[in-house]
Amino acid sequence: MTSPAAAPLSAVPSLPVLRERAARLRALVADGVLVLPNAWDAGSAAVIASVGAAAIATTSGGVSWSLGRGDGQRLDRAEAVEVARRVAAAVDLPVTVDAEGGYGPKPDDVAETVRALVGAGAAGVNLEDSVAVGGPLFAVADQAERLRAARAAAAGAGLPELVVNARTDVFLFGLGGLDDVLVRAEAYAEAGADGLFVPGLLDLDALAALCARSPLPVNAMAVAGGPTVAELAATGVRRVSVGTSLAQFAYTAARAGAAELLGAGSLTEPAGALGFGEVDALFGRG
Repeated sequence: MTSPAAAPLSAVPSLPVLRERAARLRALVADGVLVLPNAWDAGSAAVIASVGAAAIATTSGGVSWSLGRGDGQRLDRAEAVEVARRVAAAVDLPVTVDAEGGYGPKPDDVAETVRALVGAGAAGVNLEDSVAVGGPLFAVADQAERLRAARAAAAGAGLPELVVNARTDVFLFGLGGLDDVLVRAEAYAEAGADGLFVPGLLDLDALAALCARSPLPVNAMAVAGGPTVAELAATGVRRVSVGTSLAQFAYTAARAGAAELLGAGSLTEPAGALGFGEVDALFGRG
């Protein structure tokens, strides 16, 4: 049976539909805790949608791997936008796209990326403040200008509702502490960001302190063996994503199956494996 979340791959959502999806994405954070198991292509997005996800987020790392690249701003704008188009066309859900650093350092670069992603069907974007993997970070004022450019570009493209999630890598790369994050949160909120993503911060006490003082709803990145969604929500976190974790799990399963086939010569079906028909039905309307 075709999933209710499946859609023809050729169908990029119209602007009225996209505005409704962006509004829905905003409401999901305002009304509770939005859980986002990250997708890396149209197929993974459809699978995630089929188990009840309310929205889809992409992971730039997973997208990069699927295109034969390492993670860390190694994609170009056109590649990232094409994957976003396929993901947005594969599901009847809001899609928020990991746009890394905006595919260029200048505000105009970020604006061009946002316009292209709106055209591809994105209802939201993540924009990070790292100049490069490991740092340094853009100066606070410079990143604020880049976020203003994103906000203006979205409005100019007819999607003022676009959800702009501002990622700061202060904790991920060990470049400061809570006070540094709060300085950025204030500036990013003033620049028009809708959320604050702080990967690398999973200390529950620190998250609670951040959520209590941040002018923006906080997004945390859950990891295997780390705090649960309920524990993160109890700190005040309003959005939980998992980065590359699901892509890693999928590649692990592929490696295990290939190693068994090349070694023992057998192929053992994993418990709960999706059948061919189940996967194919996700795209039945295409």
